[in-house]
Amino acid sequence: MPLYAALTYTKDVDWTLPEFGQEMKEYNEFGQGAAAIIRGGNALYPTATATTVRVEGGKGGDVVTSDGPYAETKEALTGFYLLECADLDEAVSVAARIPAAWGGAVEVRPVIEF
Repeated sequence: MPLYAALTYTKDVDWTLPEFGQEMKEYNEFGQGAAAIIRGGNALYPTATATTVRVEGGKGGDVVTSDGPYAETKEALTGFYLLECADLDEAVSVAARIPAAWGGAVEVRPVIEF
């Protein structure tokens, strides 16, 4: 069966903090309910912890890093699930049950397996 990445976009917060306990409970409930098709995934720390890497001049050029995300946005990429589904319709149906879809967004993409 094909794999789909379900990328979650939500408010840019530290999901490990106690004030997000109720929301994390909802994610855990989703994970338990969809365990048969989840093949991986995790939450990400806030974008303030990101390091953006660029290579100036292309391959072999100078490596330049900057603190923070590549782009500033209202909603940030905050996690992902790797789902094994029969088709895109099933992946979309599952993505609609991810709590991020209720107040943010979930982007579903097919995965190229090498």
